[in-house]
Amino acid sequence: MVLLLFVDLDPELKALEALGGFFVLRTGVPPRGPLPTLASAFAGPRSAPFSDVYGDPTTFRVRKVARSVRTREARVAASVAQQGLAARFWSIALGSAALCDRLPDLDPELLLWDPDAGAPEDLWLGEVRFRPVADLDTVVRAGLLVPLSEALRARHRVSPALLWGNAASALAGTVRQLDRWALAHGRPDVGERARTLAARLLAHPDLSGTLDPVTLRRRSCCLYYRVPGGGVCGDCCFERPPRQAPGRP
Repeated sequence: MVLLLFVDLDPELKALEALGGFFVLRTGVPPRGPLPTLASAFAGPRSAPFSDVYGDPTTFRVRKVARSVRTREARVAASVAQQGLAARFWSIALGSAALCDRLPDLDPELLLWDPDAGAPEDLWLGEVRFRPVADLDTVVRAGLLVPLSEALRARHRVSPALLWGNAASALAGTVRQLDRWALAHGRPDVGERARTLAARLLAHPDLSGTLDPVTLRRRSCCLYYRVPGGGVCGDCCFERPPRQAPGRP
């Protein structure tokens, strides 16, 4: 497990706080001390016990989500956990690109993760450096979402189509939030930039076809309807929760 200490606080990352909690990327020293990098979390269990928060952070997060939403289905918890992280990745990257015209380098070796925390305390940046906005797809889809999907699928029975549908839905949600912020603050340029960048991202084969191009409704389901008291999401491919087979949880 790789641990990093860090002290920088970049003023342009600080600016993301105005957009809301999901857009915030912390730097500085986490209150819980050094954290594992996302790269080590994606790699799988290390020397610590399997159930330990830092022994296998990905599995720990899924189990934490399962308890939170009260589901016994690991694939449902994995889906909910992945969509939450996808929303964080897109929000930080697209928010910075749209608001500041800069992209923080979210290399998994630099991005630290506390799987026992929620936004914005879950992700911390070990070193502040920037990449061209044109690298958005490389940084988020290829650099974060692909290894996250692989880590989850190695541990749980969850389909890649579902996970990419989650990622696309999270991206669309990020754009909607940026649009609302831009309208409220008289910054139409931020909303326009977010929509333009998102359209390019959604053209990648991994994401293309996951959403209806007109309504942005999903063509897959995140399985949230299977949690106790859950229903279909606003962009779900289903109008109402599917009927579950008798005897299934």
